[in-house]
Amino acid sequence: MTSDALRRALEEPGDPPLRPLPDEVAALLAALHAPPRLAAHLRAVHDVAAQLTDALADRFPQLPFDRAAVLFGAATHDIGKVRHPEELSGPGSAHEPAGYELLQRHGVAAPLARFARTHASWQGDGIGVDDLLVSVADKVWKGKRVTDLEELVVDRLAAATGRERWSVFLELDDVLDRIAAAADRRLAFQATHPVRDPAASGPVVR
Repeated sequence: MTSDALRRALEEPGDPPLRPLPDEVAALLAALHAPPRLAAHLRAVHDVAAQLTDALADRFPQLPFDRAAVLFGAATHDIGKVRHPEELSGPGSAHEPAGYELLQRHGVAAPLARFARTHASWQGDGIGVDDLLVSVADKVWKGKRVTDLEELVVDRLAAATGRERWSVFLELDDVLDRIAAAADRRLAFQATHPVRDPAASGPVVR
């Protein structure tokens, strides 16, 4: 049974309006009795990932990426915080391997579960465009710009389009500026949802 607090985090429209999470992700968060703030955060990042992938598909149609994978990755990247709720309000990386394991335990294939593990390690080996886009969404949703991460995306865009890096950079910068403009409102939406569900005695993790 989904608590009222978690249901609000999953279903309230938000300001700006946020897309709902994929049904399978919302069902998993409910089954795990996820903290409402985590659900609100995942919705914000998922919505930004949708905006980002739409803009890139429009402006850089030559860039190969899997939009469905990026959206799933954005919707689940921090799911390990069900096991490590202290990392919702403080630093920590224990949620990254925990999230990967949790998703696999619930039947998510490794190629999709990997985003829980890669979203904060964009300079690692084997990081593809899809991973980079999830990482960018996880930063720009709150207005944070990370130069080395964005430069990696610029490299991929320049290679895919054959355009000069400076031209690609300016266009990507415009896309990210437009998305970041609503960061304060997304942060406010997340903050209205509690870290701990008042109806739950503790997180249920399986």
